[in-house]
Amino acid sequence: MVGKENLKTEDLNLCFEKLMMIGGGKVKMEGRVMTDWKDIPMELLLQILTFVDDQTVITASGVCRGWRDAICLGITRLSLSWCNKNMNNLVLSLAPKFTRLQTLILRQDKPQLEDNAVQSIANFCYDLQVLDLSKSFKLTDHSLYALAHGCPNLTRLNISGCSAFSDIALEYLAGFCPKLKVLNLCGCVRAASDRALQAIGRYCSELQCLNLGWCEEVGDVGVMSLAYGCPDLRTVDLCGCLQITDDSVVALANGCPHLRSLGLYYCQNITDKAMYSLAQSVVKNKPAAMWESRKSRNDEEGLKTLNISQCTALTPSAVQAVCDSFPSLHTCSGRHSLIMSGCLNLTSVHCACAVQAHRTAATFPHSAH
Repeated sequence: MVGKENLKTEDLNLCFEKLMMIGGGKVKMEGRVMTDWKDIPMELLLQILTFVDDQTVITASGVCRGWRDAICLGITRLSLSWCNKNMNNLVLSLAPKFTRLQTLILRQDKPQLEDNAVQSIANFCYDLQVLDLSKSFKLTDHSLYALAHGCPNLTRLNISGCSAFSDIALEYLAGFCPKLKVLNLCGCVRAASDRALQAIGRYCSELQCLNLGWCEEVGDVGVMSLAYGCPDLRTVDLCGCLQITDDSVVALANGCPHLRSLGLYYCQNITDKAMYSLAQSVVKNKPAAMWESRKSRNDEEGLKTLNISQCTALTPSAVQAVCDSFPSLHTCSGRHSLIMSGCLNLTSVHCACAVQAHRTAATFPHSAH
């Protein structure tokens, strides 16, 4: 049914009934009762479609030419993650019609997308800002080159698991997409290299969130370039980046004052030097008055999440210094935001509220029965 204009009358009525269920079977508008699919004003149609799933939206776009034109020009967000078969052909069919898309989610459980589908997106969806291509194992560098030329307004790009992309193609993309704010490169083992990160630091100064999980080619040179080129970074995931050392964390602590979340899971080259640099970053280059103001606001600034699991070289005193510097880091039950799994030598590290709870329990012991 999708994309066809020669639908049977019973198909049109079925689609109408599904869309009109929200209106209790009929809708009255300007003194006129609508009981047939042809009666729906386009403005109301688009409003109704905000309450249904994306599969129904696509079905509705095939009802008639009027509906198709209204839907294709009015819909700005679309997800095809529900499509388990023939997603590539579906994208090829829809991209030339849905030219006003700003958000397109193409997350897959099994790889379906090929380069020609991404090329079609790049050719027709110039206004695209958010694109999710995660787990698109079949895609090659041709897709990144196409996006670089066709979608310069991208602000959020998820290519996690796209292991075939190269760092040369990612470097090229960065040069054409300077508005990127969120970039997920988790598992992009070939694309995420120091060379690519240097380009991102050079061209994507607005970047706020970056996931480099398990990108084993990432080193200090790349992370340092990001830290100094993207000062607005707030979330950085370096989990499994085995090559990075304290130099990367020091650069982030000094160059990214808005850093809120840092993932260092299994970064076993990290030592106390990195922790003390994070702790000292709170007051560095801040007047005393601003520091007092910050303490009064408590949780509004500073690290809110820190994952140092399996960072076995760290000592309790260094980690405690970080915990004391950032009130939002918690070790207490139900609020774990300082994650230290596998660090058996850090069991003595506790946040302020955990210490207070312990003191309260000691002051008011349970009464004997």
